Amino acid sequence: MKILIAASEMTPFAKTGGLADVVGSLPKELKILGHDVRVVIPCYKQVIAGEYLTDLPVPMDGHLETAIIRHAAIKSGNSEIPVYLVDNYRYFYRDRMYGYNDEFDRFNFFTKASLAMLPYIAFQPDVIHCNDWHTALIPLFLKVKFMEEPFFQKMATIFTIHNLQYQGKFPRGVLGALGLDDSYFTPEELEYYGEVNFMKAGILYGDVINTVSKKYATEIQTAELGEGLDGLLRKRALDLYGILNGLDYDEFNPSKDEKIYVKYDVNSLDKKRENKYRLQKELGLSMGDIPLVGIITRLASQKGLDLIAAVIDQIIGMGVQFVLLGTGEDYYERLFAEVKMRYPQQTSINLGFDAVLAQKIYAGSDIFLMPSRFEPCGLGQLISLRYGTIPVVRRTGGLEDTIKNYDPETGYGNGFDFVEYAPDKLLDALNRAVTLYRTNPKAWNKLVRSAMNMDFSWNRSAIKYLELYEKAINKHKMHMRAV
Repeated sequence: MKILIAASEMTPFAKTGGLADVVGSLPKELKILGHDVRVVIPCYKQVIAGEYLTDLPVPMDGHLETAIIRHAAIKSGNSEIPVYLVDNYRYFYRDRMYGYNDEFDRFNFFTKASLAMLPYIAFQPDVIHCNDWHTALIPLFLKVKFMEEPFFQKMATIFTIHNLQYQGKFPRGVLGALGLDDSYFTPEELEYYGEVNFMKAGILYGDVINTVSKKYATEIQTAELGEGLDGLLRKRALDLYGILNGLDYDEFNPSKDEKIYVKYDVNSLDKKRENKYRLQKELGLSMGDIPLVGIITRLASQKGLDLIAAVIDQIIGMGVQFVLLGTGEDYYERLFAEVKMRYPQQTSINLGFDAVLAQKIYAGSDIFLMPSRFEPCGLGQLISLRYGTIPVVRRTGGLEDTIKNYDPETGYGNGFDFVEYAPDKLLDALNRAVTLYRTNPKAWNKLVRSAMNMDFSWNRSAIKYLELYEKAINKHKMHMRAV
């Protein structure tokens, strides 16, 4: 199968979140399974540019812009996976990847260039795997603009929703720049509360749609978590699937990780303890066998930080140490800075992002906290399991699919969870974890080993994606016959 994955970011080239990890990992497994897989992303300022491949004109609302296509690659075993970088100084040579007033122009350009480059590079994919709103125009363009062109006619699409909250909404006037007339500005098409919604385009026009966990696929069909698109998602329920993200077990491996203090595995948990002591020392915390609770997160309301804030005094009152790494909303940055001032001996608040410190926290913590309001998949809990750090999570989305509540009677489970979105429920779940840690070291170590032995690698998920690609191809063939 010939597969093109289109996304706005990809590890190791450009990353702001979990999407980059997915796009950096899934192609490796698809390649191992014998498929011709390639990736296209924007060439942001921070990307170390690849080799010049070609350039081509892209029509943009009354003028032409030049897309320079560069070529890079990532390794998959002994093979390489081509990565195409769409370069344009005007749109992508900026200090940040996102957050500008012309996001519409930037990703309209990226979409058009990603499709226009295909004849130039002589690559005719069977399926294009689109990710989030930044690439949601691809299914629309293929069905509306390219259906009569033989080169593009047979290309099926799958549209993956990584987070429905971010939809790419723009004023009505952008329709002209897309080459679409007002017939597309209706509730049945792209109109969404007086705006044009890119995410809606992907859901409407993708041959197949999926989200990054089974639970999230059902949650987004409800008014509570459907972000205003639940009705449309229910209409497309037969084409909507959930495939859990995997974890790159080569990258996240405590026995090989160069970023942590001391490498360890399931048979050398004493070395995990050494990681904890050295993390305590580096962060200025008291060294010793004190339960260390870690959290690595975007500082955003989605992540359940209001729950933590409501009971932070009680959390510290448990006699634990609390380590946070993250950046985001000013409100939460100020809030946790105040926590540090109140509890300088028991907390370490690190505002910003530091990839090395992140790995040290995964390795050195005893407990990992993820009390999310909603969580499409989540990678933090998967990484923490890999490093033997026990997750405490709210039962939602991918957290529900991956973390099973520990039962002290049977020993079943790999973490601790709570259901109701309430501060006291979070406190209860965390207290259960801390109590087991303190009162039953033997059971705790058994839980740690069980967590480290779990398999959330990409292999199974990649096979499910291949099945989904086949569904998309067959669905597209049916659509072509119907047309």
